[in-house]
Amino acid sequence: MLVDSHCHLNFRDLADNLPAVLETMHAHGVEYALCVGVTLKEFPQVLAIAENNVRIYASVGIHPDYEDEDEASVEELVRLASHPKVVAIGETGLDYFRLQGDLEWQRTRFRVHIRAALAAGKPLIIHTRNAAEDTLRIMREEGAERIGGVMHCFTESWEVAEQAMALGFYISFSGIVTFKNAAALKEVAMRVPLDRMLVETDSPYLAPIPYRGKTNQPAYVKFVAQTIADLRGIPLEELAQATTQNFFRLFRQAQPCS
Repeated sequence: MLVDSHCHLNFRDLADNLPAVLETMHAHGVEYALCVGVTLKEFPQVLAIAENNVRIYASVGIHPDYEDEDEASVEELVRLASHPKVVAIGETGLDYFRLQGDLEWQRTRFRVHIRAALAAGKPLIIHTRNAAEDTLRIMREEGAERIGGVMHCFTESWEVAEQAMALGFYISFSGIVTFKNAAALKEVAMRVPLDRMLVETDSPYLAPIPYRGKTNQPAYVKFVAQTIADLRGIPLEELAQATTQNFFRLFRQAQPCS
């Protein structure tokens, strides 16, 4: 059994064909998924998918790429996170790749999300791109180690992974780890302890080989897991069991179905 720990089922490429997407997901042995919020405007769609599907969970947050979004307060995020199907705060973090100039608003938004996670008692889903130093610094300054979370779609160095894990965070690998030019990331995937690892699709983006360039979907997390298992020389079943246990250990409010 596998879990897709990060996907965007409310995005049009998946939402328009959601029953088939979920059917394919289960057919590939992917039994659970976390549908991650990126704006408050779209959060009702995210929540509705989780409410209508017992094996889908939700998160609430504002992605750092959305510059024109109204900022959320700690209180608003905590209120929205109080729903029983909401298991995390995020996607949040810093992205210095897509946006330039004065990005202090990103750092302020990130701090608000960390404070909300601490207040809500729910872990963080952190996005970082070209911003690892500031991301880790703010995590430390705001006491993110007191709630933990996951560094999603990880593409950073082993040194960054070590620092994040020292703060109690898990490392999640996406389809990027299957790419031929991802040698450095493959090395990180071989070194992260099994009990600190998650797998994800970030669908509809970043489809793994052999579907690279096509619309990604939760079913394809199996190819991410298989690649990492092969790199480590272990059976897929062992990696699947470990990452599934990690998912439910981290996202404590998510409960596997009996």
